[in-house]
This record gives sequence, C-alpha cells and structure tokens, in this order.
Amino acid sequence: MENVLRPLLVVVGVLVITLLVGWLVDLLLRRADTRHGETPLWGLLRRCRLPLQLVLCTVLLSATYTQTRLELVQRHRDGIGQAFTLVLIGASAWLVVRVAATVVEASYSRYATATRDPAKVRRVRTQVTLIQRVVIAVVATVATAAMLLTFPAMKTVGTSMLASAGVLGIVAGVAAQSTLGNLFAGFQIAFGDMVRIGDTVVVDGEWGTIDEITLTFLTVRTWDERRITMPVSYFTSQPFENWSRGGAQMTGTVFFHLDHSAPVAAMRERLRTVLGECAAWDGRDWSLAVTDTTPSTIEVRAVVTAKDADEIWTVRCAVREQLIGWLRDHHPYALPRIATSPAALPPGEQWPTQASPGDRDSARKETPSGGRAPRTGRG
Repeated sequence: MENVLRPLLVVVGVLVITLLVGWLVDLLLRRADTRHGETPLWGLLRRCRLPLQLVLCTVLLSATYTQTRLELVQRHRDGIGQAFTLVLIGASAWLVVRVAATVVEASYSRYATATRDPAKVRRVRTQVTLIQRVVIAVVATVATAAMLLTFPAMKTVGTSMLASAGVLGIVAGVAAQSTLGNLFAGFQIAFGDMVRIGDTVVVDGEWGTIDEITLTFLTVRTWDERRITMPVSYFTSQPFENWSRGGAQMTGTVFFHLDHSAPVAAMRERLRTVLGECAAWDGRDWSLAVTDTTPSTIEVRAVVTAKDADEIWTVRCAVREQLIGWLRDHHPYALPRIATSPAALPPGEQWPTQASPGDRDSARKETPSGGRAPRTGRG
C-alpha cells in the first residue's frame, strides 16, 4: 500500500506546489500592473504563467520520481527520465519564447503610445514582428537540436555530421538559394524601412495594404479583401508604389471629359461646396482647372487632398459622383455629345447633285470619245 500512496502523494504535492506558485506569481504581476499602469510589461507577463508552471512541474517530477518504489517506474527509469528531459526542454523553449515576445510587445506598445507619427509606429511594428519570428525560429532550432542530442544514437550521428559540415553547407546553400535570398530580403525590408505593415502599396497593378511580413513572404490585402502573397525578394528587386512612404497624407485627381460649353467657373464653386460637405476631405488643398482640349471635348481636372489613401479614395468617388450628377441635372449641355448635323460648306459653295441613271446615259453619248465630262461644283 505504501508503494502506491507514496508516489500518489508526491504527484499531488507537486501539482499543489505548481498551482500555488503559479497563483502567487500571477498575483504579484497583477499588483505590479496596478501600481505601474503606464508600463504594460507586467500585465503581459501574466501570459507566461502556463509555461512557467509546466517547467516547474517537470523539474519537480524529474527530481522526485526516482524516490518512488514502484516496480514499473524502476523498470523504465531511463525512459521516464528521457521523457522528462524532452518535456523540460520543450517547456523551457516555450517559456523563453513567451518572455521574449512579451518584452518586445511591451516595448512596442510603450513606443506606440508615446509616438504620434504613424509612419514611425508602422516601421517599429514591422521590425518587432520580424524580431519575434527570428527569436521563435532560433529558439525552436536550438530546442530541437537539444532534444535530438539527448538520444545516444544522435550523438554519434552528430559527430559524423560535423566532419562533413563543409560539404553539407555548400549543398544546402545551393539548394536553398532562393529561401536564403528571401530571408536576407526580409531583414532588408525590416531594417531598411522600405515597406511597413499598414503601408498602402500598388504591386503588379494591384492596390492594397501590407497585412503581414514574414522572413520569406509578404501578404498584401486588397480593397476587396483578397490576400496576395508575394516573396519578400520581389520588393528588393522590382519597382513598386508605396503611397504611405514619407507620410500618410495623399493628393488625388478626378478627371472629367466635357463639352466645350461646360461652365468651368460654376463647377469650381460646386466643387468647393461638395468638399465642404465631405467628411473625408482634410481641408488642405483643392483646385479645378482645364488641363487639355480635343476637337470634341475638354479635360477638366479636380485636385483634392485627404489624410490617407483610404480617405482619398472616398473623396475622389464623392467628387466624381456629385459633380456628374450636378452637371446632369443643371447643365446637361456640358456633358459630351456626338455631333450628327450636316457639315457646313464655305459661302458660295454647294454640294454636287446626284444624277439619275438616264441622265448619266445621255451624258455618256454627248461626251466625245476619249474626253471627260466637265466637273460640276466641287465633286
């Protein structure tokens, strides 16, 4: 009976200690968050409670399981110890990733609160995201290698692999050339400030917003909620438009093709009224002018401004819709038309008359052989 109760008490005691320590740490973090509300670090560290409890529980169990007198435990002592070691490595990696992500996210939140420049905030957010991914990749690689090296067979294999590391490195470099290129391009984008999360870009004819940046690919969210996934190396080797570069404010144009009789001055006053009623217009600038002319129409350009790319789209659509409706209702003659009236001849000229078949036969008889009939009019 003692052989059963003793390990049971050990397991229950370990669980109680683990839960108690987790509750105590969470309580201290909550109090620290209450006292230092300006720093989000303490509140975010509460996310590390679960991996911390798992690490503590694994350490306590691995230190006490050898004291049990169960025959099953003694028979598989090495296997149980191996399992505890693997769990401890995985839990420790989880805890390190959580702590690193918490510290980085807290630093970003504090910076975003203190900085009013949206461009700088997006740049730091992009860098923070890539730093988190790099930390996760490094920790996962180290943890996986540590787990494999706990097996005796892998130690022998590791010695052989180190002997041929040079050849394997060359082969891996050639095979993963594009992957490594995307990896370095991701670092170049993050720290070269070429493009940031939240930037409005035009890539390959598609207008959208940068939604996600990883070490190998980048996602663009279009206006119709589609996601375009592209390798990050595209942005380091191909030209693209970044509408958010240097500031979020935008200037947009609206073109109208109208009749020559269009009331340009009245359109200018109407544009002022339309913009005054449009909430998306930021009030910085506006204008309306005739920029080109053709034999049948004139080109009128309206220039408007807004605080960002989304608002400039709204302003352009509102101006286009309301000015066209206003012209249709109050100045329909200003809309482009197709002329169908006969062309006018110069004074003293007339169109040639079309002769009937009988007149043409008589004209042929009266015309001398080899001669030509006299011309009438301009035909």
